[in-house]
Amino acid sequence: MNAAQSNKMSQSNQSNQSNQPRQVGGAEPVLRLQNVTKRIGRKTIVDKLSFDVHTGEIVGLLGPNGAGKTTAIRMMTGLIGISEGDVQIAGRSIQKHFKEAIVHVGGIIENPEFYPYMSGYDNLKQAARMTDSVTEQRIMEVITLLGLQEALHKKVKAYSLGMRQRLGIAQALLDRPKLLILDEPTNGLDPAGIREMRDYLKKIAQAEGMAILVSSHLLSEVEQMCTRVVVIQNGRFVTEQHIGEQGRVGALPELQIRVDKLETARQVLEALETVQVTEVRESKSELICQTEDREVPALIDALRHADVAVYRISETKKTLEDEFLQWTGGNQIA
Repeated sequence: MNAAQSNKMSQSNQSNQSNQPRQVGGAEPVLRLQNVTKRIGRKTIVDKLSFDVHTGEIVGLLGPNGAGKTTAIRMMTGLIGISEGDVQIAGRSIQKHFKEAIVHVGGIIENPEFYPYMSGYDNLKQAARMTDSVTEQRIMEVITLLGLQEALHKKVKAYSLGMRQRLGIAQALLDRPKLLILDEPTNGLDPAGIREMRDYLKKIAQAEGMAILVSSHLLSEVEQMCTRVVVIQNGRFVTEQHIGEQGRVGALPELQIRVDKLETARQVLEALETVQVTEVRESKSELICQTEDREVPALIDALRHADVAVYRISETKKTLEDEFLQWTGGNQIA
């Protein structure tokens, strides 16, 4: 690898693996954590954690077991105090202006609780009595949004776990919050229920125009549900990355190329300023390299002019699980 390529790869890695959260868009964030710290005795559970969540985003909060995810969520919702730093919701400090801040939050921390011998509708009516702003029309709106029409008048004790989760989200949406916080919303659901919950959350983000923060240990579901992930470890910010349709921010497509003359191919590709050779697999006569899509024709031409036969060329994509294990040094998600 020449000096120009080395410098180029260094800049790319710095962009992808920054230990500081990026700003997303120019609008004021719905949720902002600023150097949030939680200490219990001499132990620091969350350490100077900072990140933002904006309107329309579904952000996944990920971390290994004991990373501080639930503690961070409890501080966001005012369930436990903050040792240092601040949480702002819709521009209001959760510490200085708690009532003004928390009114913009809906959430389910752990499991939603209901009156089991009341119907789903009656449970929503009971929750609506806690505020004057929830109308009958709004109750019917959230019922329709979460697909609860058929179970509306059944007693909650007869609800499946998935139905209870949907009813809990409906309850959290009654007062039109700007921020929805969900701690393990798919926990205990079967595959059909997980997919259903994922689809409803996407629908809510669009229909209600709110920000959603989801803590989950199901990486495959986070990858399909979220627009961005924030990874923490030992209570500290590790990285944040765009996922899904937007792709990883700053990441170049990675190609796997099988050739007949491996060493010649390596020399040819390393001489191209637009290509980064990241791995040589001698046993398979393969090269792994990164380059922009528009540079692929030139890459193939260069190999052809060097009389290198290309047997196969394909794009390799890391899953969120692969990247999570890389970010956290192999620790398991939980």
